Amino acid sequence: MKISIWLMALALVGAFSLRGLAQTDVKEVKIKTSAQCDMCKKRIEKAIGLEKGVKTAVLDVKSKVLTVQYRDGKTNPEALRSAVTKVGYDADVLPADKKAHDRLPDCCQKGGHDGKDHNHK
Repeated sequence: MKISIWLMALALVGAFSLRGLAQTDVKEVKIKTSAQCDMCKKRIEKAIGLEKGVKTAVLDVKSKVLTVQYRDGKTNPEALRSAVTKVGYDADVLPADKKAHDRLPDCCQKGGHDGKDHNHK
């Protein structure tokens, strides 16, 4: 008798766990940024990686595209774009927060890249 009650309770816990996972599906968004170098990459990936619901954030410096995998229900593309602007970079059509942008190193600011390889590590 105790075993069947225990198994029933375990089945209910498992069902609720699976239901919770279904509500937090992982989605992906690609955001065009104004990033210019590896230092920008590190800064953006670190900041966006700390946002609630973000699983991964990877910036391709060459294309300036940030790919973010996130949990639906925890965050959304608009919030992620806003977070990028708060780091000091454009995010699609949203302009960078001016104060954050002005605090970036010169080479990371729009128009600040001189065509040289600025792989700041």
